[in-house]
Amino acid sequence: MATITLKGKPKPAAKTRNADGEKRAPVRGKGVSKPRTTLAKAQAERAEREEQFQKAQAQRNERPAPHREERPARPKPTGFKQERPAQRSEPFRRDERPDQPRDERQGRPGPRAGGFNPDGPPRRAQGGEPVRRNEHRDERPADRPRDDRPPRVDQRRASNRGPGFEPPPRPQRRNNPAREIDAEDGERLSKRMSELKLASRREADEWITAGWVRVNGKVAVLGQRVLPDAQIDIDPAARQQQASLVTVLLHKPIGYVSGQAEDGYEPAVVLFQPENRWTEDASGIKPNAGHHRNLAPAGRLDIDSTGLLVLTQDGRIARVLIGEDSDVEKEYLVRVEFVGLPGSEPVPEGTLPNAALSNNKLALLNHGLELDGEALKPAKVSWQNEQQLRFVLREGKKRQIRRMCELVGLKVVGLKRVRIGRIPLGHLPVGQWRYLAPWEKF
Repeated sequence: MATITLKGKPKPAAKTRNADGEKRAPVRGKGVSKPRTTLAKAQAERAEREEQFQKAQAQRNERPAPHREERPARPKPTGFKQERPAQRSEPFRRDERPDQPRDERQGRPGPRAGGFNPDGPPRRAQGGEPVRRNEHRDERPADRPRDDRPPRVDQRRASNRGPGFEPPPRPQRRNNPAREIDAEDGERLSKRMSELKLASRREADEWITAGWVRVNGKVAVLGQRVLPDAQIDIDPAARQQQASLVTVLLHKPIGYVSGQAEDGYEPAVVLFQPENRWTEDASGIKPNAGHHRNLAPAGRLDIDSTGLLVLTQDGRIARVLIGEDSDVEKEYLVRVEFVGLPGSEPVPEGTLPNAALSNNKLALLNHGLELDGEALKPAKVSWQNEQQLRFVLREGKKRQIRRMCELVGLKVVGLKRVRIGRIPLGHLPVGQWRYLAPWEKF
């Protein structure tokens, strides 16, 4: 059997005492550590360092200060500076001047610059010329005329410009297609798109900013003007965004306002909630949170009126219904009572409105009345039954039907809108809503 011998330097034994022969605790780990310093030895080293510091401080204090040469005194400037006079030990009063005589009659100092001189020329307060100061500034040589310089003129004012004045030409803007067509020859692109019923002005500006509009093959810029025969192309992405906008048909009840809340009444848009959707809505549109964004009423309906109200996100529909050139018909059923006009003959009690209203007054309701100093557009007014009128209007002034009836001696006791354009109210219950179907158009 073979024997294995390990070669190498033997490990030295660990030392248990330091150089002074003091015993120390064993230290674990590889190698030999330094001996631990005792408290007495540390105090001795500290005292020795303190003594060396004191000696060095004493030697530093015994060194002589460095020699500095004294600089000669700087001479005082002469010539352009004057010595200030010594102050008086006792200041003189205001009415005493040591260099001027005293005037006994007035009790004031004598003549001086800017002061009162009884023997001099009268001042402005006494009806004379004002006293000028610094008269030496007005002295001029004899060969120099008084008015040798022209008056100062501000050339920036139009009144100071001579007949031959020509303003400098303004720098022309470059690389701006919107400036290629003169303002007199064209109109804004957004307005032109609105007239063509491509989009509302707001939508048109958004599409132009997004780069979805081209004019004659070039990408349009915001504020560009175009001619009537310009070719306008719309990117399909804009059509997709426009198709995602919704229009809501609401049967507004009495007590709700059309627009902003006022006098404690809530707007009709608060009824646009999932629980108020009509169960027979056949549009197939699924509600989502984005349908509440920018949903605004397209037209007014009084707080005391009920019927069809349109809420839309589409600017095109809003322009068709309430634009300046809108001609969409709006049909109303109006229940009235005959009250007569001031000074007219009274009618027998119990007379129905259709019998009390003359044919001439009914003709005035169709055409011939004025509101706010403007003639109304022709309307279609006829009797629906004995107490109810049927109005078909193409405009919508504030409380127009109620004011028209007052002009002929009628009082409105109930008003309901049953149709807007080709969209009827139908069987939509009061307080409920439905979406405008894709196949429905105003």
